[in-house]
Amino acid sequence: MAEAVVLLDMWVSPFGQRCRIALAEKGVAYEYKEEDLSNKSPLLLQSNPVYKQIPVLIHDGKPVCESLIIVQYIDEVWSDGAPLLPADPYARSQARFWGDFIDKKIYECGTRLWKLKGEAQQEAKKEFIDILKLLEAELGEKKYFGGDAFGYVDIALVPFCAWFYTYETFAGFSVEAEAPKLSAWVRRCMERESVAKTLYDPVKVYEFICQLNKKDGVA
Repeated sequence: MAEAVVLLDMWVSPFGQRCRIALAEKGVAYEYKEEDLSNKSPLLLQSNPVYKQIPVLIHDGKPVCESLIIVQYIDEVWSDGAPLLPADPYARSQARFWGDFIDKKIYECGTRLWKLKGEAQQEAKKEFIDILKLLEAELGEKKYFGGDAFGYVDIALVPFCAWFYTYETFAGFSVEAEAPKLSAWVRRCMERESVAKTLYDPVKVYEFICQLNKKDGVA
């Protein structure tokens, strides 16, 4: 009997997209359920009673929450596919470090780029560019963050690349100009079917954020 796998998610969520990419890399069939975060489903509230947020992976009736934890769970449960995390304990620790760095830095700082104005926005832009340069230094000359194999850190970061156009447009800068090696990495990732079929058109992401700002009264 096939295992029941359900993903509670929202189309634009970079966190949910991590899970979709990981599932695609492992070749796992699943049921996708789109959530309206302004009217959360009883299943979401029951499955994630602590944070009440997406994504949630439900595997044979058991919920797993938080995107990076879900990616690690997928890697461990469907272990017959190509590994997402390295086998070496130290390399695994470093991958988890950078995943955590991306979680704490990219989304929070990126959000300030489209929510703030003036000097506060300029400070956020400088911080965001510094973050990109740190990530670019970690990437170095490697094909992917883990070397030749697409893996955990790539999955953690690549969904945010669909948001780069939004960050650039609101804050007035170019990711390509500031971090060309990182931009080349984005193009390599987009050649993968798992990524290309998951990420949305950056213009649609921008339009979504504009609507969100309008709804929240941010001019």
